[in-house]
Amino acid sequence: MSAQVFEQYESAVRSYCRSFTDVFTKGKNSLLYGESGKEYVDFFAGAGALNYGHSNPAIKEKIIEYIAGDNISHALDMNTTAKAEFLQKFQDKILKPRKLDYKVMFPGPTGTNANEAALKLARKVKKRTNIFTFMGAFHGQTLGALAATSDWTMRAGASIPLGGTTFMPFPSDGFCSKIDTIAYIDGVLTDDHSGIEKPAAIIVEAVQGEGGLNVAPIQWLKDLEALCRKHDILLILDEVQAGCGRCGTFFAFERAGISPDIITVSKSIGGYGFPMALTLIKPEYDIFKPGEHNGTFRGNQVAFVAAAAAIDFRESYDFDGETNKKAKILKEYIESQILPLNKKLKHKGIGLIQGLDFFEFDTDLNAVNKITGTIVKECFANGLILERAGRADCVVKCMPPLTIEEDVLLRGLEIFKKSVAKVLG
Repeated sequence: MSAQVFEQYESAVRSYCRSFTDVFTKGKNSLLYGESGKEYVDFFAGAGALNYGHSNPAIKEKIIEYIAGDNISHALDMNTTAKAEFLQKFQDKILKPRKLDYKVMFPGPTGTNANEAALKLARKVKKRTNIFTFMGAFHGQTLGALAATSDWTMRAGASIPLGGTTFMPFPSDGFCSKIDTIAYIDGVLTDDHSGIEKPAAIIVEAVQGEGGLNVAPIQWLKDLEALCRKHDILLILDEVQAGCGRCGTFFAFERAGISPDIITVSKSIGGYGFPMALTLIKPEYDIFKPGEHNGTFRGNQVAFVAAAAAIDFRESYDFDGETNKKAKILKEYIESQILPLNKKLKHKGIGLIQGLDFFEFDTDLNAVNKITGTIVKECFANGLILERAGRADCVVKCMPPLTIEEDVLLRGLEIFKKSVAKVLG
């Protein structure tokens, strides 16, 4: 099929297809296949929606069986066997082993829907309107979540003022790394001349994905939780991209041993790339009235089946062990094989969400943007799909399926290395 059909009929808002220009026909685990006949190593994984790989056979079997049995495909929030099975498995195999107690809310089936529900609920619980969020944050593109997202290009798409949020410095590279961010936030909250309203909640990513792979330090997360308790503020953890095992544990915040008041989950929770999202709420804050926050597709039945199968698959595959082993390979390769290409390059990230940071490569960020863009194009031309993130898109991000085979991981990294070397000359 000619790509002309997309140019002719699809909206100009499309984005990824402008970088990855083949017409894709098939995906299997960590490989994608194009109509051109080319095979691609996938270091993109549906922006984190395909942690279990393309066409995972264990999950696919359950989906086909469910559909073939004429089971319920759409049910709003009505009771179904598919939802019951997912809820029980999620409690028994994900929440209870981690000593986490949450009510499970099914908002609309995307990450931004989960965050909208979390922000709305926090405001309802605390009867305050302001939300603290962070520089480098990405929480979605609907208006409430977009107001908590820092990227000016994305915010411009709203075409109206975005209010109700205050941005705080995140402990990442750049000028924020020189600030005691917890002390700063505490000062803002205690100073009667700060001019900033006390928030209902603080929303944060344990690892900022779109912000440039900024990893929140363990102690910082602990201190942030303590600060929220001190000031009677809800703590919301956005686990949409970094969750579902991406960082070596099911939740990215687990390494800090904290207990958020609300957790948002989407992307790979759908198991097979199906739309699905959760807003996890501590029972004492589960105060929405029936129907007060709803949506036609808040109960994706086939996604429930895939999600339950994915939870079973996690146990059979030793996900945490495999992810951490491959994360070590990825980190060591970047540090030993790619960083030596130029002393200004830096490694960033954790788990299987790591990358190469070009922020200090040039003081002209437009030049940096051009370099990383050229690298992504060179990678694609040579059979590797990956994307960029961060300020000026200065970080080239490696985010393969967690099920990627080690030889395919190394094959992709070799393409990455050669592409960086070629572009940098």
